[in-house]
Amino acid sequence: MSISKNRITVKYLSKNISIVIGLVLVWRGIWYVLDALDIWLFNGGHAWTALLGIILGLVILYLPDQDLKEIEKL
Repeated sequence: MSISKNRITVKYLSKNISIVIGLVLVWRGIWYVLDALDIWLFNGGHAWTALLGIILGLVILYLPDQDLKEIEKL
């Protein structure tokens, strides 16, 4: 194995940083949209949207494998 294969290049670093920034911006946008829906539908009642988010998250985790083993990893 040559040493050059283990080196981090500028291209590799910039690609990964751009992916991370893109993911953060997508989640930031989703967060703001959900906050706006919370205000619009529930007049800012965070308890209802929190419960709905927990239930929806559990359903999303349950559906692919018909189990909740992903939670055990936490």
